[in-house]
Amino acid sequence: MTKLRVGLLFGGRSGEHEVSISSARAIARALSDEQNTGKYELLPIYIQKDGIWHAGDVAQQVLTAGKPLQLESQTPAAQLPPADSQDLIPSTSQQLNRWQSPPQVADVDVWFPILHGPNGEDGTVQGLLKLMQVPFVGSRVLGSAMGMDKIAMKMAFGHAGLPQVKYMAINRSQIFSNPCVFPKLCDEIEQTLGYPCFVKPANLGSSVGISKVRSREQLEAALDSAASYDRRIIVEAGVVAREVECAVLGNDHPKASVVGEITYQSDFYDYETKYTEGVAGLAIPASLPEAVTQKIQEMAIQAFLAVDAAGLARVDFFYVESTGEVLINEINTMPGFTATSMYPQLWAATGIPFPELVEQLIQLALETR
Repeated sequence: MTKLRVGLLFGGRSGEHEVSISSARAIARALSDEQNTGKYELLPIYIQKDGIWHAGDVAQQVLTAGKPLQLESQTPAAQLPPADSQDLIPSTSQQLNRWQSPPQVADVDVWFPILHGPNGEDGTVQGLLKLMQVPFVGSRVLGSAMGMDKIAMKMAFGHAGLPQVKYMAINRSQIFSNPCVFPKLCDEIEQTLGYPCFVKPANLGSSVGISKVRSREQLEAALDSAASYDRRIIVEAGVVAREVECAVLGNDHPKASVVGEITYQSDFYDYETKYTEGVAGLAIPASLPEAVTQKIQEMAIQAFLAVDAAGLARVDFFYVESTGEVLINEINTMPGFTATSMYPQLWAATGIPFPELVEQLIQLALETR
């Protein structure tokens, strides 16, 4: 039987570069499992932090070591100008070298782009892969872009009738405005949402740039910080609730996993809490009333379809135990994929072990040729 060549695309130009490598290592192990090794041939393709693509030995070395390639090791023709150079824009030849695909790209039968964050799960790489006319795992351009942009996502959720916390969408121009406009903006946020509230860049993952604020001074600083990351900012009302998550798998007829819960002692689920081992706990399945679990699963599928997601997604919710309300928080169309990440753990608890999950995702990608 001819093996399908799986292009495992990992690394990328985002702050989640290292997380992507960890996810790729887990997927590579799953493809070497006895149930998959006879079906698939792994072709690792690594995107360096500055955007250069590597295949062959270099990509395999990064995958084996589990560490990013140091920029000093790139070829001279592909190097950026030194920091003190007057010519900070790469020459035409350098630009061409930077975006030249390795020849192994032509051998790929199906892509598994395990890229997290901007330039990875926001529709940019998905558009490139679509132009290649080769099937790939995960959401297409629209679903990826809407899943990354929290404002567009919440608008889609609202249109689908999914309950969510109150929020305001803001542009950077409103924050970096004249001294008369900015105070009025802060007044409006206080009157509409109150404290505490959360200020977030609309297009970053892993809780980067997010602030929980309780005062006018903190609000002003948080808005300024978020605007340094993104031109679109979202401010959400705080809510006292349990944070629960549900995994979705499928294309036009998706299914939902059991529900899991995140527990932590920090003020909120920030970057440090998310990625520091032992700080956050996962309860799978979550101890919830059966009716609440069912409602979360139904809403997860609704959210998946609302943004036109495909393949996989993790949907996050707030469960307000005092009132019984379930509020949707966000969808992640390319969640962390290590063996200990919430998404594969939810499916393992539902009855789909990691190697089989990877197999199903590849088959779902082939459905969308």
